[in-house]
Amino acid sequence: MELADDSLKEVEIAGPVDIRFENRWTTARAVVLPFSTDILLGSIPMEDMDVLIDPKQQRLIVNPAHPYMAKKPMKNVSRGNMIGENTDHRWR
Repeated sequence: MELADDSLKEVEIAGPVDIRFENRWTTARAVVLPFSTDILLGSIPMEDMDVLIDPKQQRLIVNPAHPYMAKKPMKNVSRGNMIGENTDHRWR
C-alpha cells in the first residue's frame, strides 16, 4: 500500500469486518497496519452508514437528516448520473 509520505508498505487485509455504530452497520475489508495503533474509518464505510463527523464535539454522529435509516444516493454506473435524476426531463 502507498502511504501519505509516498512510501510503500506491505500490509495484510482482514475481513470482511462488520462495522457498527448506533443504529447503523456496514461490512468492509480492513487494512492491518502493524506500525500504528490508531483506528481509521474510511469515507466509503462512513457513506454506507450515512454518518458524519461533528467537528465541534469531535465525534461521529448519525446523519440528523436521516436519523432512522441510512440513505445513500445510487449512481447509474454506465451513465454516471443519479438514478431517478431528471436529466432529460423524463423520469426513468
